Amino acid sequence: MASKAVYSAVAIVGMAALSGAAWWYQSKPQGPKEMVGGHGPTAVGSTTAAPPRIAGVEVAKVMRTTLQDDAQSVGSLRSRQSVMVRPEVAGRVKTLGFKDGAQVRKGQLLVQLDDTLQRAELSQAQAQLSIAEANFKRNQELLAQNFVAQRVLDESAANLQVVQAQLSLVQARLGRMAIVAPFDGTVGLRAVNVGDYVKDGADLVNLEDIGSMLVDFRLPERYQRKLRPGQVVELALDAFPGQAFKARIEAVDPLLDANGRSVGVRAVLPNTGGERTGGSGGAPLRPGMFARVTAIFGVNDAALVVPEESLVPQGGKQFVVLVVAPSDVPAASNVPANTEWVSKRQEVKLGVRRQGKVEVREGLSEGQTIVVAGQQRLQRDGTPVRIVELGKGAAASTPASSASAPRASGG
Repeated sequence: MASKAVYSAVAIVGMAALSGAAWWYQSKPQGPKEMVGGHGPTAVGSTTAAPPRIAGVEVAKVMRTTLQDDAQSVGSLRSRQSVMVRPEVAGRVKTLGFKDGAQVRKGQLLVQLDDTLQRAELSQAQAQLSIAEANFKRNQELLAQNFVAQRVLDESAANLQVVQAQLSLVQARLGRMAIVAPFDGTVGLRAVNVGDYVKDGADLVNLEDIGSMLVDFRLPERYQRKLRPGQVVELALDAFPGQAFKARIEAVDPLLDANGRSVGVRAVLPNTGGERTGGSGGAPLRPGMFARVTAIFGVNDAALVVPEESLVPQGGKQFVVLVVAPSDVPAASNVPANTEWVSKRQEVKLGVRRQGKVEVREGLSEGQTIVVAGQQRLQRDGTPVRIVELGKGAAASTPASSASAPRASGG
């Protein structure tokens, strides 16, 4: 037991001695110490200045190109005039005056209903008119000889007017039995045959005036100030792939749709093979064809454009980041001497956006270099940048004495 107690005491004393030695070693003053740097040893307390980190960015050039200001929509072709021929009275079809799909002229007989009864009524009314006229003439002669009173002549005159009105009524009923074309056009496929009994309002045949076609479409209300009669629109039809048709706006609806906030537009195009490009005529256009409509508001042959990803929105304004020489940015006076390119924010006024490109109306000039990727690293003007070329990794900046301009990735 005594030996175990001695061993325990020795162990405790040894641990205490080791702890005290470690504390003394760590707390004693340190002598001079050399630090290995890029330019030889330095004294204690001094540090080697790390080179500044330069942000890598991808760039593109401000370019001039032809830019079309337009808007797209969809619509369907319609006939210039279209009507479904229907009878006003019931009757049995006696004669058909057309062939399916034939051209007809205005006033041409299309369908003749059985008018035997109406013709008999017409003969009766004509006979009554002859009697009334004879009575009126005889009473005029008798009144001149003072054989009848004026009242008798007045009654015969009134009776004559009644018979004339009855004759007009019978003629109108007879005229309803003959259905004629209201305008020049092309008839469709008839829905009746000779001998069929049709009720009033039944569909007989459709009549289409396809000498010119209409296309109705709608555009958002923000375009209403750009729309005007006579303006050119382009049509692409699925039935004629690869061909473009030109139409002209005929009218703009003054009433906007309150549900979709859109304005209705109607354009017209000739159907004489069509004002088309990319094809050499062919079959005429048909009502009901699906059309993709492009309304053209203007064409700028020398528009300045930049990629959409170069835009930096801030505070309701749009900016781009230019890549310029340090001498062009007053805030870049304290950058390292070998810095070739620095960043500079530039406010721009935008125009039309098309297929990843956006028009710049104010703020830039052709050939300037802008940042398209890496803008988040450039929080202030005068930040040093190095250009990264797509597919080639990081490209080191050339010396400041180099006169070459930064190369754009993609253009």
